[in-house]
Amino acid sequence: MKYAAYLSSAGPKRQAIPPTAVSQVGALCLRDGDKGPQVMMVRSSRGRWIIPKGWPMDGSTDAETARAEAWEEAGVLKGKVSKAPVGSYMTQKRYDDGRKVPSHVSVYRIDVRKMTADYPEADIRKRKWVRLAKAAKKTTDKGLRRFLKAIAKDARTRKAA
Repeated sequence: MKYAAYLSSAGPKRQAIPPTAVSQVGALCLRDGDKGPQVMMVRSSRGRWIIPKGWPMDGSTDAETARAEAWEEAGVLKGKVSKAPVGSYMTQKRYDDGRKVPSHVSVYRIDVRKMTADYPEADIRKRKWVRLAKAAKKTTDKGLRRFLKAIAKDARTRKAA
């Protein structure tokens, strides 16, 4: 059995990845805001607030895929991408035909330096900077919510140290 490693409010945890799960790559796009770290949230095709994510790309590393998703879905032009995932979460991938399958999302951090209003999915996706401390309340995705809460707690802990 494979396991997803993720942060929880109690620290690092492991969650079993079902054998039927598909793999996706997510981008945790961050910047410094006036009131603390902010995360870029985008609207999914079904209207939910999520982080940019997509399918692994042949010939690209997962970090490169995260950068590509951040560009396509949120307009991130420049940013430093983590070489390894900062965590992961489980969610449900919803297909247009109504099927749902478990999805394991490996998340890479991107420290955003430059953005543009002209990007491939600008006409179909809204984007919004949200304080990291409030981001979990913005999403209805339970796995993403748990991940964002843990990242926010970790950021508070590091800042206080």
